[in-house]
Formats: sequence, structure tokens, C-alpha cells
Amino acid sequence: MPRRLFIFIQMEFPWALGPADGRYLLRLRANAEAERVVVLDTLGARPAEARRGLGGGRGSVLGRRGSRGALVSPEPEPAAVRTTRVTVIDPVSLSAEQQARAWLEDFDREHDVLAAVAVVNRVVHAHRIASADPYVHEVAPAQALAIRAGWGEGEQVAGGRWLHARELPWPPNGRRSGGRRGRSSVLRPQERLAALLGARTQALLCEELTLRARLDLDQGRLRHAALELDDAYTAAISELRAEARQDLAIRIAELDQLYAAVSEQARLALPWLDGGPDEETLAHALGRLEAALRARTAPGVSLK
Repeated sequence: MPRRLFIFIQMEFPWALGPADGRYLLRLRANAEAERVVVLDTLGARPAEARRGLGGGRGSVLGRRGSRGALVSPEPEPAAVRTTRVTVIDPVSLSAEQQARAWLEDFDREHDVLAAVAVVNRVVHAHRIASADPYVHEVAPAQALAIRAGWGEGEQVAGGRWLHARELPWPPNGRRSGGRRGRSSVLRPQERLAALLGARTQALLCEELTLRARLDLDQGRLRHAALELDDAYTAAISELRAEARQDLAIRIAELDQLYAAVSEQARLALPWLDGGPDEETLAHALGRLEAALRARTAPGVSLK
């Protein structure tokens, strides 16, 4: 009987993602065939004491543990952390190793890894809703300690092992996320961070709403993105106009023109309406709002 081979993409993250270890079947609708199988496995880390042995070396615990906690060295070693290994498996098996090799040879690293991450984020998002835990958060490829692609037999792959796999550097071709960035653009967020923490400038309400809309749009949650984008536009137009920046006048006028379309998309997001929001309309409006916010901070951090 020929072996049944399954292709997979596997990632390891340096924290517990949230859902319990196990196998999760993802379907597009009830009673449909499984679209993907996601296997979560928490990899335990040995305690720092076990790594150092029983001696009182650097970073050792100096006293007994009690209700007030244990005394520690002034130069503690980093605490041990748990990592999560998540394997995204195509449930349609292959009957020949040549097919699996052909898949890996034609592998589009950026597209296929992002697609696998979107599957993982479906699981994470569902867990956030099911557990009512707002601090569970989605993942990105750049956060992974390792990314692998390969194939193996069913139980083997479900156990996090394989017959053949390849390590995938990220980002592809050594590119930074978001394209090329010069020294000034790398420093600008750090400058603004210092200004925000030092109360020399303030964050706008629309900035957080815009980030939330971007996350939901990228994860395919169009109804969420539409409602958040409507709120972001409402806040942005008022906040940007209040700053009376002449260099932003054209951008504010553009947002004004797009506002009606954004509000219509929010209306279409209501669950009792058929169809839902249009992804292209949302993407365009969100992109223009993001451009306006980038232009706002481009001169520097001397914003009041």
C-alpha cells in the first residue's frame, strides 16, 4: 500500500499562543471537508535552576521561596520561556514523493507562508472570542523563531516531525517588511516613541482605530474592518482638521470625499444585510488614511 504524504508549513513562536495543544480542523462552512488541519504543541522549557544545576552560580535563587517570593541575584539570567510549535497541514494527501518534491520546488515562500499565518490567526482569533480574552493576539511571520516547509506521513506530521523539510528564512530574499527603509525612517518611530512617552506629543484616537482596521482587513475580517474604519475616519477628519495643518489640507479633503463610501461599507457590515463590505473599497480608503497619518508625522515629532 503506497504511503500517504502530507505537506505542511510549521512555525515556532516564543510564547503560548492561547489555544490548548491539540489538532484543530478548519472548515469554510459546517459539514464541509476540512480545509486545513492545525496542530498546536507547547514545547516546555527547562527551569533556569535546572540549567545551572544546584550550585549557587550567577543568577541563582538566594533564599527559600515563600509568599513574598524568593530573593534573586542582581544579575539574573533570562527566565526560561515556553515556545509553541504550530503546524499547518493540507489534509489532501499525496501518493508519490515526486508530487511533494514538486510542491516544495514551486513553493512561493512569501505567499504560502502568509497564507499559513492567516490560518493560524483564524485559530487564535477564534480562541480570543471563545475565551473572552482580549490579550490573545495574532502572529506575524517575522515573530517566528523558525519557519519550515516539508512533508511527511500523517501521524508523523501531526506529531511535529517529517520525512523532509526545509528551513525558510524570513523575510524572503532578505527584504525588510514593508520594503526598503532608510536610516531616517528607521529612527523616526523611535523619535516619536520618546516624544509620546515624554508627553511632548499625543497619539490621535484615529491612529489606534486605523491599526485595528488594518489588522482585521489583512486577516480577512471585512465586517470588523469596515466598522473600525468608519470610526477611524470619523475621528481622523475631526482630529486632523483641528490641528490646522496647511500641508495636510489636500489629504483631509480627500478623506472627506471618501467618508461617504466608508460609511456605506460600515452599513453593509451589519449582519442582517446580505453581501457585506467590499474589500477593494476598504483597502483603498484605509490606504489613503494611512498615507495621511504618515504625512502627519513625516516632518518630525514636534507635534503638540
